[in-house]
Amino acid sequence: MENKYEFFIAGRARNKENILKICDLFDKYNISYYCFLKNEKDWGYGNSNQTPEEKQKEFESLNLKSDVVLNLFKNDMNGEKSSKNLLLVLPAGKAAHIESGIAYGLGKKCYAIGEYESTDTLYNIFEQIFKDEKELEEFLRQYTK
Repeated sequence: MENKYEFFIAGRARNKENILKICDLFDKYNISYYCFLKNEKDWGYGNSNQTPEEKQKEFESLNLKSDVVLNLFKNDMNGEKSSKNLLLVLPAGKAAHIESGIAYGLGKKCYAIGEYESTDTLYNIFEQIFKDEKELEEFLRQYTK
């Protein structure tokens, strides 16, 4: 599949505010990306008045094979497959960690930003773990050159 995006941004919906700040950095440097939060109005559940926590709880109550869940899965997998790299925004949940493993298995370069809870050998799939937005921004500045 052709790379439509430079990066796939993975993270936890409950970490929405931080993820959107990261998206702003990509926008600043005009680097294309797929982020599941950018199509939130098309998810098919919830409303704009809900907090990220309320929206996530509603999602978690849906049937795994519901049209909403399957559609989101399909969209996210297409976004991941058509991205050149992956950036995991920590803290992240199980799904985002699985997406990281998928990206690594597909031969994509994987990066992360934020502090991880504890050392794990599998965090070695990441080319680099940026400690903060400042480090990521310097990387993105160099990436565009």
